[in-house]
Amino acid sequence: MPTFAYRAVDPRGAKHGGTRDAASPAALTQLLEAQGLVVVDVAAGSPARAAAARTTLGRTSRAAVVDVTRALAGLLSAGLPLSRALTAAASVSRGPVADRLTAVRERVARGDNLATALAAHPDLFSPLYVGLVRAGERSGDLDGTFTRLAAQLEREDELRSTLVSAAIYPVLLAIVGTAAVLILLLFVLPRFAGVLQGAGARLPRSTEALLAFSALAQRYWFLCLVPPFAVVAAIGWVRTSAAGARAWASMLLRAPLVRELRRDLLAARFARMTSVLLAGGAPVLSALDDAAASMPDPLARDDILRLRARVREGASMQRAVGDSPVFPPLLAQLVALGEETGRLEEFMRKAAELFEQRGERAIARLVALAEPAMIIVLGVVVGSVALSLLQAIYGVNAGSFR
Repeated sequence: MPTFAYRAVDPRGAKHGGTRDAASPAALTQLLEAQGLVVVDVAAGSPARAAAARTTLGRTSRAAVVDVTRALAGLLSAGLPLSRALTAAASVSRGPVADRLTAVRERVARGDNLATALAAHPDLFSPLYVGLVRAGERSGDLDGTFTRLAAQLEREDELRSTLVSAAIYPVLLAIVGTAAVLILLLFVLPRFAGVLQGAGARLPRSTEALLAFSALAQRYWFLCLVPPFAVVAAIGWVRTSAAGARAWASMLLRAPLVRELRRDLLAARFARMTSVLLAGGAPVLSALDDAAASMPDPLARDDILRLRARVREGASMQRAVGDSPVFPPLLAQLVALGEETGRLEEFMRKAAELFEQRGERAIARLVALAEPAMIIVLGVVVGSVALSLLQAIYGVNAGSFR
């Protein structure tokens, strides 16, 4: 009988984990649930292998979820029962994704609703996904729900691809420029230093300062490793710590060049998620709950919860959004039009499209400015080094004719 590693929590919130023998992941899940545990993850093999499987799942989950969602939309639209649609969708997936879909199907077959079964796998299905499926089950429009979900996930992937593509060239330019400067300081200039100092000529002040800086960099070269390690440590702190994530979010909302871009992107995500949830039949308060749970930015998440509290107390959504320090004022104006006309979902969708377009234009402008700025900085540094060396060489040659 194969061995499976598992992670689970009990009703008090205590975490449990380990390995157990079972006929299948679904059988182990059923056994653990009979013991009163909520299963978070089941993977074949040892805990180390399970961690590797979760890492693989993290890399492939976005594309896999889009494929599965699109398959479910088509199968349900064709009239297949939910259980058969889940079986067919699992057949188009591989590895951990297929195992999780099989576990979801078995829970649905035992009587659980689909949203509850999906919520047992938060590493694969986000709160937005679960919330929209829950709204679709209430309204009886699961096929339309999965169609909207697939479109939403594809938009997010497209925006993510745009950001990554826009950042590739500036990042490569920064890495190559930094490497070029370090090579000049640590290898090229020390060779010239011996030649120039051995010539006995008086060196220009700029050359003396440059050679002194090169000698300092060569002596304390290990300090050049501090910035990369500091960046890696900072990224780890931001990704794994609530305080780090909050500090990073606060910095982005205050930085002069990216502040407006960040607000537009957050507004676009909030408006898009809210419109998708409202279109799926979710009430406004439930849509705000699920939208808040799906926001990766902690400040935006807190602000959406504040909006929900204001709306629950009886305030209009337009007034609550207008007081937001995170979202731009234009969002409040579009929300007001949606509330006045009774078409909040439609105006939230239009707001998402507007802010996505603004964000893409802002990213294009930032990239267009970053590339020449880096080229100019690199050119100034390399040109200054070359000019200092040429001045010294000219001084040496001029002194040899005296």
